[in-house]
Amino acid sequence: MHPKAITPTSRDDALADLERSGSEGPAFDVLVIGGGVTGAGVALDAATRGLSTVIVEAQDWAAGTSSRSTKLVHGGLRYLQMLDFKLVHEALTERGLLLSRIAPHLVKPMSFLIPLEHRIWQRAYYGAGVSLYDVLANLMPGRRALPIHQHTTRKGMQKQFPDLRHETAIGAVKYWDATVDDARLVATLVRTAVTYGARAATRTQVIQLTKDSAGRVDGAVLKDLETGREITARAKHVINATGVWTEDTEALADTEGGLRVLASKGIHLIIPRDRIKGTSGLFLQTEKSVLFFIPWSRYWILGTTDTPWKLDPQHPVPTARDIDYVLEHANAVLSTTLTREDVIGSYAGLRPLLQPGTKEGTDSAKVSREHTVASPVPGLTIVAGGKLTTYRVMAKDAVDFALGGQAVETPSITHEIPLVGAVGEKAIRRSATTWQEQYGWSAQIVDHLLHRYGSLLTELVDSIEVDPSLAKPLEHAPAYLRAEIAYACSHEGVVHLSDILYQRTRLNYETADRGLAALPEIAELAAGVLGWDEERTQREMEDYRGQARAEELAALEDDDEAAERVRLQAPDIAPMVKLGPADTPTPES
Repeated sequence: MHPKAITPTSRDDALADLERSGSEGPAFDVLVIGGGVTGAGVALDAATRGLSTVIVEAQDWAAGTSSRSTKLVHGGLRYLQMLDFKLVHEALTERGLLLSRIAPHLVKPMSFLIPLEHRIWQRAYYGAGVSLYDVLANLMPGRRALPIHQHTTRKGMQKQFPDLRHETAIGAVKYWDATVDDARLVATLVRTAVTYGARAATRTQVIQLTKDSAGRVDGAVLKDLETGREITARAKHVINATGVWTEDTEALADTEGGLRVLASKGIHLIIPRDRIKGTSGLFLQTEKSVLFFIPWSRYWILGTTDTPWKLDPQHPVPTARDIDYVLEHANAVLSTTLTREDVIGSYAGLRPLLQPGTKEGTDSAKVSREHTVASPVPGLTIVAGGKLTTYRVMAKDAVDFALGGQAVETPSITHEIPLVGAVGEKAIRRSATTWQEQYGWSAQIVDHLLHRYGSLLTELVDSIEVDPSLAKPLEHAPAYLRAEIAYACSHEGVVHLSDILYQRTRLNYETADRGLAALPEIAELAAGVLGWDEERTQREMEDYRGQARAEELAALEDDDEAAERVRLQAPDIAPMVKLGPADTPTPES
């Protein structure tokens, strides 16, 4: 099936279909609220069952938790300590599917070292743990997705990670997991859902859930945040997949039932690759959280923290205290010393932590320790908890629960559905050698392109054949081609310039200036594709500069409250409606 693009026109079409569903009909089968990895997975699951499906997101795809993760697709090695074998096996099965069938272009193997200081008990303890990890991973049929673990001597560990302190370590256990560009995974899921018939609209906020005369949720009132226009839509099933906004969204149904979700903040630092000598990742446990060193492209990702978050979930930022915490724990295990000057970028995300039990009167199906699907009122299904690796299982469970007995007739098939860019990736990888020579690309650029687009790289090459200047790297951000910016605008649903800097690329945190030097060239490319005039282009640039400046200043504050005050000094481009019990709007007449 030929991949469909997400364009300004397709967004307008989705809004028009939503409006029609609220008047002359027909109602959508499924309305998905939330454009993170779970919501995108729900949209794909529903669409591939043949259900008419629409997904809406109040910000940009993956703008919340799903673009701010540790970038890992993993089985949860630490859950073995809790003897949760079912959960680990489930996650490892999903990891295998992503690596081998669903998204091999996006998900890549990565080795990790667990340093050992005690020859007998630690070697036995971690050795048994990763052995079980390997066994659980290989229970699924088919070939092994990743190598089995190895024990490494101190000399071997020094060779793989020279900058790790070795004086107390007697060796390490080396095991394998996988990495993923989380925001690209979400964007690719949405494009795949659209390819199978789903409608999709960002900057579209649900401000009320509507009910029929029997009290069943039958749709929603939505606000197009770009125009301020309100739309009433109808749907047979509404699925809430809004993560840390779960309770806010379920409250729109005027119900006391639902799930309890708390937010926990985790931050990550971006360190230049040459500041830490090592070829494997590191997995370490601290007194408060897990510390990962992840080699990624031209830099390292270091994290994370685990602290309660009770403020607005839209703009979590790392504080000075957060950054110092990660640097302190990193320096405790490194022979080199990292300082604030080594931090070229940072980001913070909120984990949606599911709390035990459900609110009174909620029909619930507890499907794992990690996530729950529930229905506080007929017609509304809520899915919460979980992690990026198991998004597909969460989506399947949510759609199954919403459909009830009908799910038997149309079971989920997403375990068989490759995401766009996966089919033909190996063949395109061979063709890439010709393009590398033709356009003068480095091997690193080619690997970067294949990892981001897979077989969709042919669409970028098509655009370059029309405009050869697109083959050139961005002057002040040469890790990205000009074609990638144009393609993000023409095929990947960009609405604002910030969408490019935060989600379609990682320039907001992977360059020391947050991408500001490259901003004029990026804005010019976006304006050319999206038809912005000079006034709109300048406004988009100023909006992003304000956000970047506010984030930079917020990271100098010691606590979350002070950091949030500074960050909120930069207004949002299309601000979300702040809803409370007393000010929930009513549908337009």
